[in-house]
Amino acid sequence: MKTKFNTKQLVLLGLLTAIVMVFSFTTIGSIPIGPLVITLNVIPIAIAAVALGPIGGLIMGSVFGIFSFLQCFGIGVLSGMGAVLVDINPVLAFIQRFVPRALDGFLVGLIYNFVSRKTNVQTASLVTGFCTAFLNTLLFMSALVLLFGNTDYVQGLMDGKNVLIWIVTFVGINALLEMVICTIVTGAVGAGLKAAGMIKDPDSSKKPAENKNITNEPKVDLNKG
Repeated sequence: MKTKFNTKQLVLLGLLTAIVMVFSFTTIGSIPIGPLVITLNVIPIAIAAVALGPIGGLIMGSVFGIFSFLQCFGIGVLSGMGAVLVDINPVLAFIQRFVPRALDGFLVGLIYNFVSRKTNVQTASLVTGFCTAFLNTLLFMSALVLLFGNTDYVQGLMDGKNVLIWIVTFVGINALLEMVICTIVTGAVGAGLKAAGMIKDPDSSKKPAENKNITNEPKVDLNKG
């Protein structure tokens, strides 16, 4: 697992961090619908996972998690749900906002590495984009139910519904749009990064050697003898 980055990769990591900051501090990256928002911050996580692997995804997910927690205090775009959760228990609120995002980035980095070995960069980027948005929602809502499910606030949101049915109806169009947007953008950026030479198909380094071996094999003259 790669833990060191070259200069270009560090520049990309800094650029993605800046994008997360802009998305978090302005309304550009947040589209509020009820108590939830459609967030574009999952896109930098997906791109980091594609270009920098699990560690890059983990770093970017952690950055998103920190800014997500700061939004609970109105630093950047205020999170109404986050503000309520902080009032209930600030420590659990930090865990609920931070851990799912960091874990999301790490997991999708592993997913990209696995899928890219089976297919190619383009397909793996599309899959990674989808999984980043999907896992972000799944982990975020799971942490919400696990840590705050017994509170009056969450119980009021659930309104007596089954947990699974409530999660599906609660996230609804938000999660669907995040998945569609993140899949399309990550696929396009992945293709662009490959064209720029920043990422390659895992087996691409083997092909020249294989071709060289083939061309250097001794030829047998069947007319001899």
